[in-house]
Amino acid sequence: MVTVKLFGLLRLDSGIKEFVSEAATVKELYEELKQLAAERGNIITDKNIKSCALLVNGQQADKNIKFKDGDQVIFMSMVAGG
Repeated sequence: MVTVKLFGLLRLDSGIKEFVSEAATVKELYEELKQLAAERGNIITDKNIKSCALLVNGQQADKNIKFKDGDQVIFMSMVAGG
């Protein structure tokens, strides 16, 4: 199982701060995240998720990574402005 934390706009848009998942891949995690958000009445798209930085155990990770039991996964929305 992995612990998943959301930060930034993705956290606000999904209504989810943190959850535990049995997902083994990023694709599985995307689907679970969209489902959890929908259960809260929120809509999250692949575009919303893919625009985030992905960190696994504090290190930036490739979206093709396979998770190991005990990993901490963070989705951090990229923010721009002036």
